[in-house]
Amino acid sequence: MATGSARYVRYILFAFFIIAVLYFVSNSGPVVPYPQGADFPPKGTTPQSDAVTSPKKEDGPSTVNYGPGLDPKEYPMAMTPNDPGWNDLSGIKSGPRVNATFVTLARNSDIWEIARSIRQVEDRFNRRYNYDWVFLNDKPFDATFKKVTSSLVSGKTHYGEIPKEHWSFPPHIDQERAKKVREDMAQRKIIYGDSISYRHMCRFESGFFFRQELMMNYDYYWRVEPSVELFCDVHYDPFRFMHENNKKYSFVLSLYEYVETIPTLWDSVKKFMKNHPEHIVENNSMGFLSDDGGESYNHCHFWSNFEIGNLNWLRSQAYLDFFESLDQDGGFFYERWGDAPVHSIAAGLMLKKDEIHFFNDIAYYHVPFTHCPTGDKVRQELKCHCNPKDNFDWKGYSCTSRYFEINGLEKPEGWENQQD
Repeated sequence: MATGSARYVRYILFAFFIIAVLYFVSNSGPVVPYPQGADFPPKGTTPQSDAVTSPKKEDGPSTVNYGPGLDPKEYPMAMTPNDPGWNDLSGIKSGPRVNATFVTLARNSDIWEIARSIRQVEDRFNRRYNYDWVFLNDKPFDATFKKVTSSLVSGKTHYGEIPKEHWSFPPHIDQERAKKVREDMAQRKIIYGDSISYRHMCRFESGFFFRQELMMNYDYYWRVEPSVELFCDVHYDPFRFMHENNKKYSFVLSLYEYVETIPTLWDSVKKFMKNHPEHIVENNSMGFLSDDGGESYNHCHFWSNFEIGNLNWLRSQAYLDFFESLDQDGGFFYERWGDAPVHSIAAGLMLKKDEIHFFNDIAYYHVPFTHCPTGDKVRQELKCHCNPKDNFDWKGYSCTSRYFEINGLEKPEGWENQQD
């Protein structure tokens, strides 16, 4: 009899345990770590055509469907201090995830510089979201690089070796001519003017990083360089912001390109525009790129060492045609075309103005420039530690004022005090 009573007690305790677990699960928001590749949408849900890519709308923001039980309206993002969850900066954030990754091009020797960058990104944002990180290198990554980076990233880490054909001279390049260009630039002391590897990097970032096998698993990317710093907390998911607002390219810094590195780039762009008028959209950002309606280039570009973007746009026929046209002209090697003006011109011509976004609230540093949000109140709300005197946004060599003007945006309070 005693044995039977003990058995009933165990049954009762077990039942209470199950009820407690079910109560906990039902009252905590689901954390949906974004799955990769074939696992998106999450296993157990019904795949839907718009689960990854938002349907395009001409008259407003995209409608996003993350799958059953993941209505974004039930998980609003905290965009201002008045929004619920603004101060919820610890623990794993509940709600949907976008099919996105961080991506870094690095050498094994960059390990401690990229470790610093990872800590910045994780501490200010990713420790609450656990997005993956893709590392790319033209050589195999060594054990130390993998051990250190995998210990720092809260999501999964992936390591890819770049195929030779994506990091070499294409067959149509005249090697002797390219060599003479490098020698001339070295004599004129043009930055990276004599570097072969820098040219391979610029061509790779312009036309190949988004086509790497590992990157094909994702729809959005956030590019992170070694030795960068994030000065402020990121209170919401920028990937999700991009996705839900139909943004395809974003930046935090803009400036003028070195004229000596791109003397014929705009000639190649004008040839592309003539050959492919179907790729040039209405309501584009030509006013950011040119002061005379496209006759000449004013050299403004978004600084691409920070960018969050839509990988499917880069894989589009429009962008691929653009890159192939430039690549055939040889300016990556006969001059020293950078990926920043290439990305910027493509975005400026082939995206609508409202598809490009300025992340004022992501404070960023990459030598030698700083983006520090304008306004004391904003910096305090974001818990920033940057010096506002270092903010580059409104200096004479910045193009950010031009971006605000062509988009009819009101500049933040206090911008006039940072012009010098």
